[in-house]
Amino acid sequence: MDKQINFFIVSDSVGDTANQLAEAVAAQFPRLKTRYRRYPFTQKEAQVYEALDAAKADNGIVVCTFATDDLGDKAVAYAKANDIRLFDVFSPIMKAISTEFSEKPSGIAGSVHDLDENYFDRIGAIEFAVTYDDGKDPKGFLDADIVLLGVSRTSKTPLSLFLANKNLKVANLPLVPKSKIPDEIYKVDPKRIIGLTTDPQVLMEFRRQRMIAYGLSPDTVYSAREQVMEELDFANQLYAKLGCMVINTAHRSIEETATLIMEHMGMDVVDR
Repeated sequence: MDKQINFFIVSDSVGDTANQLAEAVAAQFPRLKTRYRRYPFTQKEAQVYEALDAAKADNGIVVCTFATDDLGDKAVAYAKANDIRLFDVFSPIMKAISTEFSEKPSGIAGSVHDLDENYFDRIGAIEFAVTYDDGKDPKGFLDADIVLLGVSRTSKTPLSLFLANKNLKVANLPLVPKSKIPDEIYKVDPKRIIGLTTDPQVLMEFRRQRMIAYGLSPDTVYSAREQVMEELDFANQLYAKLGCMVINTAHRSIEETATLIMEHMGMDVVDR
């Protein structure tokens, strides 16, 4: 029988924080299968106990985030009384801050998702990333907080959207040998330009898998070593000319690459 971790994500809001924590933990056990059952908007005692009973019946691990009332304390007490494995993410931290600063928490579930100015800034940044994806309009390079350059399949678009969720306006440009680089690129502060590169073998395999996904032969000019080397050389020469930061994305996650970019630009990775 395959070993499986059964996570029960219980929250008085959408549960994204608890789910991300569970996924981060699960990533440390790649040989184990993982199943996630989510109980969002659990804001009544009866709902909490129902979710915990389900977790016990399935030999599950509960990861919960409660901001409203004392649901966290009640969940912990119920879990202890019924031998349920539960990890309350919010309550201990909120209590520590409340004690230290003599401040009561708002008790509002999902406060991080409030439709405040920060929220609308993020939506605007996402719209910007979509509008100026793949160099659709060179004028976007001048208005962007960050400009990403890279050959095909170096994670420009997903990285643009990830950074947009940090309220950063990002434009990106695919690099193709012998193609004209927009004049606007040379007008951008090099500190705001990030050159993305990767290992040739990784890029070749990435492109082969892309062709297979399209139902095409993986052995094409697009994935050939000669073509890959030519594109990477072209990109590296441009990066040297611009004097911009270069990041190899071959063995980095989107999150890792984004953190390097934000640190390079002197941005507060946590607050943003």
